[in-house]
Amino acid sequence: MKKYPSYLNLYESGELKNRVEKALSMLESCNVCPNDCKVNRLKNEKAYCKTGRYAKVASYFPHTGEEYPIRGKNGSGTIFFSYCNMRCVYCQNYDVSQQGEGDYVFPEELANIMLKLQNYGCHNINFVSPSHVVPQILEALYIAIEKGLKIPLVYNTSSFDSIESLKLLDEVVDIYLPDIKYLNNEYGKKYSKVKDYADKAKEAIKEMYRQVGDLKLDENGVALKGVLVRHLVLPNDISTTKEILKFLKELSPNIYVNLMGQYFPVYKAFEYPEISRRPNWNEYEDALRFAEGMKLNLVQD
Repeated sequence: MKKYPSYLNLYESGELKNRVEKALSMLESCNVCPNDCKVNRLKNEKAYCKTGRYAKVASYFPHTGEEYPIRGKNGSGTIFFSYCNMRCVYCQNYDVSQQGEGDYVFPEELANIMLKLQNYGCHNINFVSPSHVVPQILEALYIAIEKGLKIPLVYNTSSFDSIESLKLLDEVVDIYLPDIKYLNNEYGKKYSKVKDYADKAKEAIKEMYRQVGDLKLDENGVALKGVLVRHLVLPNDISTTKEILKFLKELSPNIYVNLMGQYFPVYKAFEYPEISRRPNWNEYEDALRFAEGMKLNLVQD
């Protein structure tokens, strides 16, 4: 009989140890994310994500501000990783994602953080901005399981993920929380400073869905498994919202989506006039009506 969370089965079969070894080997000529920098992070070389051998953690706590299926009544055990594999000019958390506030953690320390959050009563462990530290997460997870970790994992990502890294997370992650920004590669390059964002994000979300399918909730409405997609509405349709909603509907008519309207310009957004203001009410309402017309499962914060 299979156990839950899924990673317990991989641990018992020995496959998780193999995944850890394979993931760490990816750091030697780094291809952990689509930036494909090829530096030797095992020797602490750094490139786009500014992260070497060890992950850096900005903060961790029981998060009560996530969507209800993620936070439940006890909060989501959120770990915010420092730095990012994207450089969004409007990032709300630029002090963490771009300036790297936080502390480096060894695998044992990261494992202990997971266990501490479990002891707080959190429903899950929620990895925020994990795309550049998948090997470090797997390495720490193995240690945490040996010490008694037994709550599900949430992979909370901007969707710029490599398929190879995501496949290492198959049957490790039970809940995917991707944020898809735009389906326009030029916008990805201009506003997030990465190549082929739209193509990579679509591939990544398809792989996430292949692994875990539609969102499944327990009797209290808390997520057990599946995909919940976030999308932030930007002014002047920079977010290509309707194209994204059409893509998600084609992926699954039962997909769960949080259509977010809280954008406000920060960081370098004022250098770009088209995103230097909040979306007006008509822009967000138009997006919401379109989503409702498609009969998507809309989730509120």
